[in-house]
Amino acid sequence: MLYLIDMPPLASIPMIFPQNRTIVSPLRVRCGEISNNGAVVDGGRIRGPVIADLPLDQIRRPLLRTRSNDPEKVKALMQSIANIGLQEPIDILEVDGLYYGFSGCHRFEAHQRLGLSTIRCKIRRGTKETLRHHLR
Repeated sequence: MLYLIDMPPLASIPMIFPQNRTIVSPLRVRCGEISNNGAVVDGGRIRGPVIADLPLDQIRRPLLRTRSNDPEKVKALMQSIANIGLQEPIDILEVDGLYYGFSGCHRFEAHQRLGLSTIRCKIRRGTKETLRHHLR
């Protein structure tokens, strides 16, 4: 059994904790526990990456035009995702509540072409300076 809870500022994104984790209140979990995605819960706040499904239309892809995707790889991923689902989440950087994707281009396009509305993401928080570094 999995517990779904919401925690600000990712309040609209359900976060998953396995059944052996204790939930203290809808917005807090015990200090020092580890979620099933490796994020450390410290004082009721998530530290480290969070695994969640994000709507495709909320993910900004600032480097999308720098290269084109391999159509055969996208086609193979589409077949795999349709059969067994996405096996590896895409990496997302959250800065001030906005989500930026710099990798996972083939997986992202495969989801788009399959008509899926969300994609599994590994979300880590960053600063504006981190975002500028990715855009160089």
